[in-house]
Amino acid sequence: MLLSAKKVTQTYCITRHTLLNWEKEGLLQPIKTPKGVRRYKKEDIERLLNLVKEEKPSVVVLYARVSTKKQEEYLKNQIQRLEEYAKSKGWDYEVISEIASGVNENRRGLLKLLNKVKRNEVSKVVIEYPDRLARFGYEYLKFFIESYGVELIVINGREEPEDIINKELAQDLIAIVASFAARIYGKRGGKKR
Repeated sequence: MLLSAKKVTQTYCITRHTLLNWEKEGLLQPIKTPKGVRRYKKEDIERLLNLVKEEKPSVVVLYARVSTKKQEEYLKNQIQRLEEYAKSKGWDYEVISEIASGVNENRRGLLKLLNKVKRNEVSKVVIEYPDRLARFGYEYLKFFIESYGVELIVINGREEPEDIINKELAQDLIAIVASFAARIYGKRGGKKR
């Protein structure tokens, strides 16, 4: 169904200026009549306004993480186990892996995953253990991911081997102490006497 700019404005409360901006940005392609009058596809307008439910993608993201470079072999094994699980289910998948502390707030891999979730590019996220996603705040991340209709699957809910847990907890504790120390010393350095 084709709509005039006036009809779009009345129906969707979108200004003519917004329509022209969408055209300039390449988000909207009007159809012009022989006299040069613009007509807009109803589906295009509704897609831009998120009124159309798009089909959920079938891409599954396998997320793997370890804390240090020394654990690189464990990371490879973790990815292998996740891939075996995805293959056994017959899923198309993409792997996002990283070497970063579970308490690090600026993990590139995690940010990439969350952005894919926000852009509706993912149907499922698969992790091996809850602490692979985050050492602290796992429930917040789970809520965020699931609020976008993405299923979060933990394939191995039991605890990891004790030696790995102890090493990572010690490293995370050091990272927390270092973070607090940096904040304290940062505040002191900014004071004038």
